[in-house]
Amino acid sequence: MEEKQRKAVHKIQLADRSTGTVTGVKDVNSFDEKEISLVTEEGVLMIKGEELHVTRLDLEKQEIDLAGRVDSLAYSQGIAKAKGGEGMLKRLLG
Repeated sequence: MEEKQRKAVHKIQLADRSTGTVTGVKDVNSFDEKEISLVTEEGVLMIKGEELHVTRLDLEKQEIDLAGRVDSLAYSQGIAKAKGGEGMLKRLLG
């Protein structure tokens, strides 16, 4: 019998605009000190701010922790991928 994959719960927890956790993360498109682009269960999430850092990434658990000053969170429709159709981590590790 075939097992159905459960859709991970997408949740954002942000404390004092400086530390946070995002769950339901399928991939990381890109990140730098001003912007983090994540592919989530609910579409592409853009996190913008200053001195942003990914402090923990666990794609198996679909979780990411971040630190820095968060100025905005915005979703775009659909699930876009980075150039070449692969996420940043697949390109780095592949």
